[in-house]
Amino acid sequence: MAERPEFAIVGKGERKVDGRALVTGKPVFVADLRLPETLHVKILGSPKAHARIRSIDVSAAEAMDGVACILTHENTPPTRHTTAGQGFPEPSPYDARMFEDKVRFVGDRVAAVAAETEAIAEAALAAIRVDYEELEPVLSIDDALREGAPVIHDEPDSTGIYDASRNIVADVDIDVGDVEAGFDGSDAVVEVVCETQYAQHTPIETHVVLSYLDSEDRLILRTSTQVPFHVRRIVAQTLGIPIRDIRVIKPRVGGGFGTKQEVLLEDIVGLVTLRTGRPALISLTRKEEFTSARTRHPMRVRVKLGAGEDGVLRAIEMEAISNTGAYGAHGLTVLANTGSKTLPLYNKAPNAHFFGQAVYTTLPVPGAYRGYGATQGYFPLETAMDELAERLGIDPIELRRLNHIRLDETSPIFEKLGEGREGVEQTVKSCELERCLQVGAERIGWAEKRGKKHRDGSWVPGVGMSIMMQGSGIPLIDMAAATLKMNEDGSFNLLIGATDIGTGSDTILAQIAAEVLAVPLDKMLVTSSDTDFTPFDVGAYASSTTYVSGMAVQRAAEKIRDQIFEVAASALGVASSELSLANESVVGPDGKSLSLADVCQRAMYESDQFQIAATASCVPTESPPPFLANFAEVAVDTETGRIKVLHYVAAVDCGVAINPVLAEGQMEGAIVNGIGYALTEEMLISSRGRVRNPSLFDYKIPGMLDIPKLEVILVESYEPTGPMGAKSVGEIGINGPIPTIANAVYDAVGVRLRETPFTPERVLRAIRDGSTA
Repeated sequence: MAERPEFAIVGKGERKVDGRALVTGKPVFVADLRLPETLHVKILGSPKAHARIRSIDVSAAEAMDGVACILTHENTPPTRHTTAGQGFPEPSPYDARMFEDKVRFVGDRVAAVAAETEAIAEAALAAIRVDYEELEPVLSIDDALREGAPVIHDEPDSTGIYDASRNIVADVDIDVGDVEAGFDGSDAVVEVVCETQYAQHTPIETHVVLSYLDSEDRLILRTSTQVPFHVRRIVAQTLGIPIRDIRVIKPRVGGGFGTKQEVLLEDIVGLVTLRTGRPALISLTRKEEFTSARTRHPMRVRVKLGAGEDGVLRAIEMEAISNTGAYGAHGLTVLANTGSKTLPLYNKAPNAHFFGQAVYTTLPVPGAYRGYGATQGYFPLETAMDELAERLGIDPIELRRLNHIRLDETSPIFEKLGEGREGVEQTVKSCELERCLQVGAERIGWAEKRGKKHRDGSWVPGVGMSIMMQGSGIPLIDMAAATLKMNEDGSFNLLIGATDIGTGSDTILAQIAAEVLAVPLDKMLVTSSDTDFTPFDVGAYASSTTYVSGMAVQRAAEKIRDQIFEVAASALGVASSELSLANESVVGPDGKSLSLADVCQRAMYESDQFQIAATASCVPTESPPPFLANFAEVAVDTETGRIKVLHYVAAVDCGVAINPVLAEGQMEGAIVNGIGYALTEEMLISSRGRVRNPSLFDYKIPGMLDIPKLEVILVESYEPTGPMGAKSVGEIGINGPIPTIANAVYDAVGVRLRETPFTPERVLRAIRDGSTA
């Protein structure tokens, strides 16, 4: 493993560069900017799960005082596009329009009204008369795939759908070796089928966009987004205007988690502004966020494992059926990730098979959600590993040690399966998973507690564990760029397209630049996510920012360092190769030095004048995985079925943590998010396709009092291909709670849980039936 150098700024818990503004309530979010004559936009959502619009009458609404603009399928561009904020050409189908004469889920767009106030806009929505021809809904993946099922996307102009006539958005099928022969040659075989539910991201700040025209009549979109450059491209495509006529600004974001990797509202407010010449603001209500934004893909995933008596896997098979709802955004890539982020973990199996389909239903639309398919895949994979360990009489930790990928090893899955296409061949260059297992087991007290049941009244304790890997960006697809410019006082402007959505990326990217240039963090002036002024970046997704954007920043800073040395070499009369940086100065071999401020003054005003500045880019050729070992101690109430998580330990290898405090925070947030997904969070859908619990009162996310004793241990490795040795950490933590808690429940009460969330009703039923649930 490569040796880690000593760092001065990197590896330190520096304060977030935006922290003061956030905690003092500065106006840093989208809706904090108030412009005169702003119109308020509201959307009329479909009350039907599946219907054609025979006619729509907006005359009464248009006649109302204060109504400025109404949009429907009759007066908006018919361009097919995807709402998925992905790199071009997007791997998602072009199956959406701004508005259409067919609606495909309850909450689908029917019309939009822009008015002087929200109240007027809502009254105008109520005045719109729509005549629907109701069609048969499709409310499950089984319903969608049955013979003779209604065709949800029967329009002829949608493209990129695998088989619209059978409601199949995407189909993936890859083989390594011969799995049937592998199973035939195994001494123990286990097979597990698990199902995951509809879950919502619940960002505290819902989707919100403000649009207006600048002095040159260019469209400005100030939006809470993870993907400003993709927003610009997709809005230009949808509205049929040049990219040069759109500027996208991403201010602070009040939570994303994947749901803001979608272009949901920008086209509507943009068109309102273009038609009226006035600013327009749209902000989803919490109910609208539940019904009309995005969710996690519900999935049914089957895993089959075969192993010899020695515990070494001989075959592994995973089949995934994904519900992609009414539209196919992210359908293919989430499905592919269910296999690509999980199966390489157990590379000792010479035979592997992954196959699956993403299918349309007339239900809310899933999209990107932290974990992005891996979360759904690790549930059955890690519970199957637990069952296999029991079958073979091997400790669950030992079984994983026998089979997990290690340093300098590879997996054929890396090359066979990427995000919606073939992947790339790669070798693991940093891995401390073994140490993660050791540390995590010690912290939870595995040896002392596993299998040692003791009751406390109706409560029974148990411990469980799981391991996993993720990735760091999408190789040969993701691209990030960064620009650095030096100022006369020795400070630097860092311009980055990378999108800080609360993760702290502005801070850690500034730390990387400051490390290279040997300056304190406050000498970095960060400007991010403005398509007019910052260089391109794909945005905040795929756990890419630290690894991909970080490397772009490092390269730009190294170019700046070389320019600084050239100027200083002339001034000090030495070769640039003999110079070094320290304490905001350039230091020569004889100890003579020149301050960075003097260097910039010389470059700007005195000799061979030029601006010290540089831009650099990064397109990764591989995606180094972070690794995680999860351990949980739970207690199960055998009288009520309630699960209480008592202690959760996560030992993670994310390379060098650029900012350990922020890395721990990312892990803690992801784990708590995953605990909610495991135990309480579920969107309940009625028999007519309506979300029954679209509020934070009825949809239970964890509060502070619900958080167990939580330990995050950063087990450092050094990733030689990453900036300062770093890998990703943003997503991996959410994948652990479901299988870890499920395995702990089995240790406690001897029942296997197969369907999330693990509600008291499901657990109690399993206990009483002595079965799985």
